[in-house]
Amino acid sequence: MAEISASALWTDKDRFIGISSSGHAIVVDAGTEKTANSPMELVLIGLCSCTATDVVSILRKKREPFTRVEVSAQTERPAESPRVFAKIHLVYRIRGKVNRKSAEDAIRLSMEKYCSVEAMLKKTAEISYEIVLE
Repeated sequence: MAEISASALWTDKDRFIGISSSGHAIVVDAGTEKTANSPMELVLIGLCSCTATDVVSILRKKREPFTRVEVSAQTERPAESPRVFAKIHLVYRIRGKVNRKSAEDAIRLSMEKYCSVEAMLKKTAEISYEIVLE
C-alpha cells in the first residue's frame, strides 16, 4: 500500500506551509485574510482534480478527441461546526468532439470506482454532477 504523508508548518497569523511526501509545498490560509487557499478549498480542489484526472485518462483510452476538461464544484455547508460539506455539485465541462456516452461513462467510472477523494467525501456529502459538452 502506498503511503502518503503531510505536515503543516505555521508561518504567521493563520497561514501555514503544507508539505507532502512528494516534497511539494503549498501555502494555506485558515483565516479571514484569504492570502491562500483555505483547507476546505483544498479539499474541493483535490476532488475536482482527482475526478478530472480519471476522466482525462478514460477519455484518452477511449481515443476521444477532447481538447479541454474542467471540473468545478459548488458546495453547501451547515452554519454550525463541524462545517463539513453537506452537498457538492460538480460541473464537468469537456471541449472537443467527444461522444456524450463516452463522457458519461468516464464520469460514472470516476465517481463509482476510481476517485478516492469522492469516495471519502460521499460519506458525508450528497454529490451530484452535470456534464456540459462544448
